[in-house]
Amino acid sequence: MKITSVFTVLLFMVFSFVSKAQSKDALSNKKKEWIVASLLENKTEQTTILGNPTMVQSPYGNVVAFNGIDDALFLKEMPLKGLESFTVEMIFKPESNGVFEQRILQIGEITGDRMLLEIRVVDDNWYFDGFVASKGVKLALATEELLHPLEKWYHVAFVVTPNSLTTFVNGKQELHKDYTFNPIQEGQTSIGVRMNKVTWFKGAIYKIQISPEALKPNQFLRL
Repeated sequence: MKITSVFTVLLFMVFSFVSKAQSKDALSNKKKEWIVASLLENKTEQTTILGNPTMVQSPYGNVVAFNGIDDALFLKEMPLKGLESFTVEMIFKPESNGVFEQRILQIGEITGDRMLLEIRVVDDNWYFDGFVASKGVKLALATEELLHPLEKWYHVAFVVTPNSLTTFVNGKQELHKDYTFNPIQEGQTSIGVRMNKVTWFKGAIYKIQISPEALKPNQFLRL
């Protein structure tokens, strides 16, 4: 009788462990994709619209244009929660006459642990800035030496692992640095501006995708 009871307990523990592992795997394998025009068209209680971001036509169909002054979307979503590795991709077109510092996407806390996709505008060009703050340690991957012309469509990717950060533009690696990353646990998402409503983005965005793993360039979204 005692042996049977012990066996039953062990069996229950095994099934519980497998079930939890499967649930974790299922969660970790989920990608998050935002077609930004759909966020605007199909607004829910999770979405707050600032200013007047507008739908415009593009080679990808409807996309959302941000005026660089007061247009943005805030989402009550935190797709990076608990992820040890992830890849954030975006297809967008930066436009002329915007401010120098432009925060396009922020996920996480307002000033605490967070991840941002940003650009810096220099004359008729821009350069990419991937930023992470984790446990009080901040790191930005950016250099003015890697310029790209404005008024064109681009794909950017920011790959984060437990020990490194890497940026890509149109599938080509730009910067890579060692960094000890601790998963972001709290926060939400802003598109078109930093979460504290400064440094607005001027341009259009088609799609944002978050994958719960460090992707290789051949796995990126196609531009």
